[in-house]
Amino acid sequence: MTPTPVSVPETERARRTDLDWRQYFRFSTDHKTIGVQYMVLSFTFFLLGGLAAMIMRGELITPESNLVDRSLYNALFTFHGTVMIFLWIIPFNAGLANYLVPLMLGARDMAFPLLNAISFWMIPPAGILLLSSFFLPNGPARAGWWSYPPVSFHPVSGELFWIVSVLIIGISSIMGAVNFVTTIVWLRAPGMTFFRMPVFVWSVLSAQLLQLINLPSLTGALILLLFDLAFGTNIFKPLEGGDPVLYQHLFWFYSHPAVYIMALPAFGIFAEVLPAFARNPLFGYRSLAIASLGIALVSIFVWVHHLFASATPNWMRITFSITSMLVAVPTGVKAFGWTATIWRGKLHLDTPMLFAMGGVIMFLFGGITGVMLAANSFDLHVNNTYFVVGHFHYIVFNTITMAIFAAIYFWFPKITGRILSEGWGKLHFWLTFIGANLTFFPMHPLGLQGMVRRVASYPPEYQGWNVIASLGGFLLGVSILPFLANVIASLLTGPRAPDNPWEATGLEWTTSSPPPRDNFAEIPTVIFPPYNYGNPRAYGETSTTQSGEEVSPDE
Repeated sequence: MTPTPVSVPETERARRTDLDWRQYFRFSTDHKTIGVQYMVLSFTFFLLGGLAAMIMRGELITPESNLVDRSLYNALFTFHGTVMIFLWIIPFNAGLANYLVPLMLGARDMAFPLLNAISFWMIPPAGILLLSSFFLPNGPARAGWWSYPPVSFHPVSGELFWIVSVLIIGISSIMGAVNFVTTIVWLRAPGMTFFRMPVFVWSVLSAQLLQLINLPSLTGALILLLFDLAFGTNIFKPLEGGDPVLYQHLFWFYSHPAVYIMALPAFGIFAEVLPAFARNPLFGYRSLAIASLGIALVSIFVWVHHLFASATPNWMRITFSITSMLVAVPTGVKAFGWTATIWRGKLHLDTPMLFAMGGVIMFLFGGITGVMLAANSFDLHVNNTYFVVGHFHYIVFNTITMAIFAAIYFWFPKITGRILSEGWGKLHFWLTFIGANLTFFPMHPLGLQGMVRRVASYPPEYQGWNVIASLGGFLLGVSILPFLANVIASLLTGPRAPDNPWEATGLEWTTSSPPPRDNFAEIPTVIFPPYNYGNPRAYGETSTTQSGEEVSPDE
């Protein structure tokens, strides 16, 4: 199912002009330009965060701390965690949604274009502020991406930079969430009912509702922590009557749902890619759409499982153990739907499909270990060990980042009008898939054996698994090279892409590649019934009308 280059007539070539790279350095209110700005900027931070991870894995090859000093190691894992969550996955998902949601809904732009642009332009200064803390006399933040007090109570000016940086990113995310929810609720094309929306849009809606409900908790916690550090208040200082566990509650009330804020768009990507390359309708469309909201709802009530070892009362442990396990129900519905979609399908193993299938496979493993961690007794046994690190990275890298790469390969022709090389893409996939499992699977036996996390040195009996994990980490670093070469070569000399290279369904594939400034000459009227959603065999049938006339959904 490899897309083939197309010969574009000169008149069409004039209408579909090449992308002007200079537009991405300007203040634009076009949702497509803003989407690309988000994605490119966040990928740059992904490279920086990955570099920090490789330095840490280099340190952990040997039991002794002999590559970087422990203070710098603490700064590196703080920087790595902060960047990968707040400056890579969440902004990239926001950029992808910015680009696709109006196209998928039949809208011309986001509901608040100016607010959309402001939301993006708050991200660069926040990232620069975080990076600049490495050049401060007292060094950068070293208390981890969670910045627990009293660990964060030390005279390090970098901690203040970290707080302000994350606060700016949080405010930007809240503004973006208002924009996404308003756009999805009010700017759907005629006939685009809620149960005709693509599952990707359902996933974005669910994730952004979580941002609106939970993110103010983290914002408030960081403001209170800033007051303690800069203005002498005693809110979280235990020796002054403050309560540091309160910070943990406020932090995790957002930061565990943040996992689903990151994962839900990935689940939506799977729901778009798998049907297109399986040549099957998406199985259980309504169930998968409702499951997105179910995941969001249940995830609000699971944060205390991060505090099982923090003198949590038994009744609270039992309650939140149950709710943490309950998340497996709607996520299980999604896994079943994805599996049924490709069952007996005519699979086309192009690069987007490989990344999507690889992400689903590794998500199942990460989900199983997540249910294990929901159990009180097991969680207390592996608390603060590498088992938790392994589980977390099977979700945030092996699932979410794999889904992001699937999305890049899937929608790259639509965004750029160019075709990526399948050979380089498949090399990128296999290097990533092998490297990811080599890196993060060894962390599970390490945690079961008792190796604690966030240490630069460790007892010699843990070295074997750490060597394997470090070699896998270096392979992950190498895996990015063919991807970068592929993207650069395709942008410069790649063949033209057809408007719908994958023969996929969805309104975004009815536009040119790349889409025109206003997306559609006229707002389309959606007339296809929900059961055609995700069915590539139905592509080519009349699904929209430009005339705006009333058409029965059953026609």
